[in-house]
Amino acid sequence: MLRPKAHIVGGLTVLITFVRTLLLYSLVLVVMRVMGKRQIGELQPFELVVTIIIADLVTVPMQDKGLALLNGVIPVITLLFAQVTISFLSLKSQKFQEFICGKPNVLIKEGKVNYEELKNNLYSLRDLIEQLRGQGYFNLHDVEYAILETDGSLSVMAKSSKRPVTLEDLDLSTGSQGISYDLILDGIIQQSALTQAGLDEEWLLRELKKFGINDLKQVIIATLDAQGRLLYQAKELKYHNHQR
Repeated sequence: MLRPKAHIVGGLTVLITFVRTLLLYSLVLVVMRVMGKRQIGELQPFELVVTIIIADLVTVPMQDKGLALLNGVIPVITLLFAQVTISFLSLKSQKFQEFICGKPNVLIKEGKVNYEELKNNLYSLRDLIEQLRGQGYFNLHDVEYAILETDGSLSVMAKSSKRPVTLEDLDLSTGSQGISYDLILDGIIQQSALTQAGLDEEWLLRELKKFGINDLKQVIIATLDAQGRLLYQAKELKYHNHQR
């Protein structure tokens, strides 16, 4: 009689762990979504701190079943509230934003390295050269300005003699490039993209029929580019295009 009971208890323990993990995962997912769309490398210092602490907090109640779930939920909600509050105050006050996030620092100005700014940011000359190489500048003298942003990234402006030639330099004009719309993905019509392009499903089906496509499931992708061309690829076929 003891074995079935132990089996039941073990099963309940696994189920509780599963549910707790799922709830905590959902909570962190919602919190990160509310915090905004940022890549890890673009996080401000206070955002990175919040992210790290949240990740650490949820692991404790996730592993310790004897700890009340609220002990993990409440700190995460508190951190979310603090992060949103700081972000809101940063939008309202530039001084507060500079206090929390700092401000951009010019490491290279008019082709000259600013050693004082390097020291103030604990940034070595080797770090600067490495970052410049990562952006394709292997010669320090090719750089006019280099600015250390508040998120730690480096923005670089090359000297005029080293910049790529643009259409403006050649006195050539061009129209707006526009964007393309993915109308079909994996055989499924993307209604939102159709609406944004000012088209409807009827038009799309009619155009595809001109190419002998009657079954949308055979279409891997169909895109409307900025020039109004309908490009599609069916299974085992190459790309085709049609001028709208």
